[in-house]
Amino acid sequence: MTEFHDLKAPLTDGRSFDFAQLKGKAVLVVNVASQCGFTPQYEGLEALYKRYKDRGLEILGFPCNQFGGQEPGTDADIASFCTLNYGVTFPIFKKVDVNGNAADPVWRWLKAHAPGLLGSEAIKWNFTKFLVSRDGRVVERYAPTTTPEELVPEVEKALA
Repeated sequence: MTEFHDLKAPLTDGRSFDFAQLKGKAVLVVNVASQCGFTPQYEGLEALYKRYKDRGLEILGFPCNQFGGQEPGTDADIASFCTLNYGVTFPIFKKVDVNGNAADPVWRWLKAHAPGLLGSEAIKWNFTKFLVSRDGRVVERYAPTTTPEELVPEVEKALA
C-alpha cells in the first residue's frame, strides 16, 4: 500500500516534488482555485505557512478546475496569480483533477484515508483541506468553509 511519503507530484514549473522530503513535517494539502469565493483564503494559508514553516509545517496547493471552471488558467498563469496577488511562497502544483477517473494520485490517497460526510470520498468544492501528521497519517479533512485561521489549534497539535 502506498504511503503519503511515497507520493510525488509535478510543480507548476514541471519539476517533480517528492513527498519523501516531507517526512517529519505536518502538511496541509489544499485544492485551490483563482476565481472562487474562497480564493481570499490564499492570504490566510500564506500567513499560516509563514507562522509555522520553521516549526515544520508545509502547505501544498493543488489548483483544480473541476468546480465551476474557477481555475481556467495555465500552470504559469496560476503560479503568477498566486505570487502577485497573495505573495504565496508555499509550493503550488500543476493543475489536477481531484475527483473522477483522472483524479491525481495524491487526491486519491487523501480521499481514501479521510472520507468526507457519510463516507463519501468526493471532494465537494475548492479549498477542501487535509491535515497530514508528521508521520504521514491524515489527521483531519476540512470543508472549504473552514478558514486557515480556524486551523491554528489543529496545526499547533500536529506540530507539538
